Parts: sequence; structure tokens; C-alpha cells
Amino acid sequence: MLTEEKDMNNSSNSLALTMKDAAKLVGVDYRTIRLGIESGTIPTIQLGPRRMIPRIPLLRVFGINP
Repeated sequence: MLTEEKDMNNSSNSLALTMKDAAKLVGVDYRTIRLGIESGTIPTIQLGPRRMIPRIPLLRVFGINP
């Protein structure tokens, strides 16, 4: 795999994250992320079969300025 491809898949640089990666990024349990999604506090986007969390809106929800 090329270095560029590895960088694109690195969750620290990704524009859309899985629940697990989002939880790691903001330092909470993935269940907290799931509850935020279910309540509508954390926005998601559908990418094919996967529901992803946009990075910048996630950080804003947690009061982190990107």
C-alpha cells in the first residue's frame, strides 16, 4: 500500500469517521457517540452501506474548534 493511501485511511485526518474512530477522537465511549446519533445531536452521513460521522461537526458538538 502506498504511503498516500495509508494517510487517506488514517482516522486522524479523515473527514468522515466511524463511531469507533469518532469516540477515540473525542475521548468518549462509542456508546456515547451512538446515543448522540440516536438523539440527533451528532450528525451522520450515509456512504453506501456505512453511516459515517463528519469530523468537523463532531468536533463542534464536543466544543472543540477544528
